[in-house]
Amino acid sequence: MLIRIRSPDGMHRIEAGLKDTLAQLLERLAPVMNAPSPDAIVLTRDVKGQSILAEFEKSIVSLGLKHGDMLFASVAPSARPSVEPTDARASAGDGSSNKPAASGSLGLHVIQEDVDNQLEKDDGLITRKRDTQFCKHGANAMCEYCTPTEPFDAGYLAENKIKHMSFHAHLRKILSQSKIRGDISGGLPANIPLPLEDLDYRVKTHCLSGHAPWPEGICTKCQPSAVTLQRQPFRMVDNVEFASSAIIDRLLSFWRSTRCQRFGFLYGRYDRSPDVPLGIKAIVEAIYEPKQGWEEDGIKIDVESEGFNSEVRRADAVADACGLKVVGMIFTDLEAANESGRVVYRRHANSYFLTSLECRLAAFMELRYPNACRWARGGHFGSKFVTCCVSGNEDGNIDVTAWQLSNSAMAMQAANLIVPSSVPSKMCVLEPTKTRYVPDVFYKYTNEYNLPVTANAKPAFPVEYLLVNLTHGFPKDPSPMFHSDNPFCIENRDHLHQVQTLGLLKRHINSAQGAAAMLAVVLADFHFLVYLASFDILGPNDIALIGRIVRDPANSIQLADELLSSSGWQTLLLMLQEASDSDLNHSGQVAGEQATLGAPAAGPTNSGSASAAAASPWACRHCTFVNSPSDDSCDMCALPKD
Repeated sequence: MLIRIRSPDGMHRIEAGLKDTLAQLLERLAPVMNAPSPDAIVLTRDVKGQSILAEFEKSIVSLGLKHGDMLFASVAPSARPSVEPTDARASAGDGSSNKPAASGSLGLHVIQEDVDNQLEKDDGLITRKRDTQFCKHGANAMCEYCTPTEPFDAGYLAENKIKHMSFHAHLRKILSQSKIRGDISGGLPANIPLPLEDLDYRVKTHCLSGHAPWPEGICTKCQPSAVTLQRQPFRMVDNVEFASSAIIDRLLSFWRSTRCQRFGFLYGRYDRSPDVPLGIKAIVEAIYEPKQGWEEDGIKIDVESEGFNSEVRRADAVADACGLKVVGMIFTDLEAANESGRVVYRRHANSYFLTSLECRLAAFMELRYPNACRWARGGHFGSKFVTCCVSGNEDGNIDVTAWQLSNSAMAMQAANLIVPSSVPSKMCVLEPTKTRYVPDVFYKYTNEYNLPVTANAKPAFPVEYLLVNLTHGFPKDPSPMFHSDNPFCIENRDHLHQVQTLGLLKRHINSAQGAAAMLAVVLADFHFLVYLASFDILGPNDIALIGRIVRDPANSIQLADELLSSSGWQTLLLMLQEASDSDLNHSGQVAGEQATLGAPAAGPTNSGSASAAAASPWACRHCTFVNSPSDDSCDMCALPKD
């Protein structure tokens, strides 16, 4: 049966079975009304709200309701969620209370990034100096030429060559249409709905028009509208800042040694970007290199395999202890141009910036790491996940470019509408099937007569319509979180004879000589911490303590003393006493790795001993993936070694 429900937001039609209870009806109604929970909804039989339905365990039929009946619903004012920041870290120590605001239509409890909570408190206004030519008033007055302007002002963005406004400037622009400006941390008036919603190009599976669900039936209410691709005017992250150049150099050392490409996840945090009004920057503190296949012209990774994801989860746990998280991914696309050290310039406006395959991977990753947003009806909006590519620039030098995929790209990936093509600069739109609905997709461009033209995106369209470019750089005064004087061997570089072993771990820890001050420096290496966590000897409290040592340099010595006396650390030292120093022969000599930075490329060094050859990694004869010596079958294709 269908139950009609009228609320301040309009009319809703909720499907219900004959045996469904009132509580089940409220569970279906809560997301439609954007209520924080089913208990927050007050359901009545009359418009005056006097005849309240509160027997939640009774069936709808036993309450006297039948097909087509109308009820009236509202969200109890006391049940409205607090509009104060829900992340305790964001509100601690600022003197603010946790009492709910007097107004506000924020419909979900969402833990946002700290930087988002900070930017909500900023009015975002751009100050302007007094114009000596047009301002005729005194120094303490203002006029239209010098009054502060909004962060989304088109003139300011054009003057400062800001192609994409920041996300929070975009949010303020939307709210300005409702005459809401300045500090928005106090929420919205109760009569204003949440302004943001993620794009969705999928068929609605719970259509209330009475027909069979897709693919058996479809109507204009449940089918997605036509898609018109255009440049996204805003970006979720404005700048990517690498905490130090050594982070990129260590990634490049792989290519310099092998002439093969490399992939890694970026771990860092988000902060305010002063270069863009209400801007956000991703600060990268470390690059983690998961298991992958490597070739001169590309990389092979299986992002959906359990082995790959368990490895990443371990790195995530260590990063979380250090106050960091995954902020993006990075990969190299380098080819030596000549013996002078120049590299080929292949990514530009006349070829491509990201290939269609890379775009689809980036969209997949952005969907995996959505951006929590309390201004969105679903609790998420877009993603702060960034994609960086290390390639050659027009001068033949190695350079980094940073990108994000648009919200449209994320929606097309989620709806399974796109697939990479054999032409790197083109993305294909899939054909509809009995189970896949594909809406009409168009894109706009300017033809040779300088006239706007709308073209059909099927079968393929340029990938530029999905891209949002970011700036990148390095701090003037680097102060990286991971600054160990003796860098630990990087993971998954076995084929370069850089193997993380117990012997290497023992030598690394022994270099601290049991001194708290030296141990604090030794621990300041992300690759070392992830390998240390892989043994499951240190408990969660030990890992959390190590994270505090790394992120709190002022108290690192005192915290390191506490770690040295912990039972987990003592157990680790006992285990390392049994480790053989001969393991050091197989571990990559990091000093040698550092010597290759900035030097001409060279092939991997080979051991001359028979024992080293017997224990060396082997390349799969089927897919060329390099496996560990102990593996009898390929980790990538699962085919046998011989």
